[in-house]
Amino acid sequence: MNYYPYFVLLRPANVITATSDILAGAAISGYFFELNTPSLLNLILLLLSTSCLYAGGIVFNDVFDLNIDRTERPERPLPRGQISLKNAQIFGATLLLLGILFSFLIHIESGIIAILISLMALLYDRYTKDFLVIGSLNMGICRGLNLMLGMSILPLVIYSHLVWICMIPVIFIAAITLTSKGEVLGKNRSTILMALTLDLIVTGLLLRIGILGWMDIWMAGPFILFWIGLNVKAKLKAIIKNSPEFIKIAVKVGVLSLIPLNASYVAGFGHWILGLCIILLLPISLGLAKKFSVT
Repeated sequence: MNYYPYFVLLRPANVITATSDILAGAAISGYFFELNTPSLLNLILLLLSTSCLYAGGIVFNDVFDLNIDRTERPERPLPRGQISLKNAQIFGATLLLLGILFSFLIHIESGIIAILISLMALLYDRYTKDFLVIGSLNMGICRGLNLMLGMSILPLVIYSHLVWICMIPVIFIAAITLTSKGEVLGKNRSTILMALTLDLIVTGLLLRIGILGWMDIWMAGPFILFWIGLNVKAKLKAIIKNSPEFIKIAVKVGVLSLIPLNASYVAGFGHWILGLCIILLLPISLGLAKKFSVT
């Protein structure tokens, strides 16, 4: 049996970015500085959970897009006939169920969040992705919940005042999703400008967290500058040369830049050395992105 098409279906570079959400959420919760830190096994279970949930959502994205992909992305495994529709459905469902199971092994809060992630991912894949505002918000909520999944490694009472930070990935992923609306036809300058505005709002929120003293802005600052620099450069190019080629690059940069964004949380709520450890995921994702598509 040839397993390679299944790896193509998973978009592994995207999955790596989801694991950085978990590490960022754990840092925000104070996991890395708790005297009575839960076992490393809990963190590993959350990393496995998010990988399965994200991969399952991506698989169902291709399942529901099969008819469209026959025209727009004929190179994908399903339209090429490398994987049957039934096998893809079983594969995606298995991944989502495993993701939920791994979360419930930690505690019920994590399990409930995992269920919500699965439902929101399926809602996006099947219904909302074709609606500009609702679809962008839906996808953003998926990543916000994923950050919350990482935070759930510790009891909510410890970090309840920080839960609103989960709105940051909601806004940023909405920006990426807005940008992606021109991947096939181009001509989406107005939506990219809107996305760039959302990026600047995220930057303002990050600075606000630092001003409030919840995050060490000096630790997080270099990572924030790296993140916003990547996105501004890519989006400006996509605005100037408003073709599918440059829009796809802006989307890819946006997705992969989740790693430095998450590194900024880890550095700000933990230590810059921990932030650098997260940044090391970036070359791994970049390497995978050369071989597997990113969306």
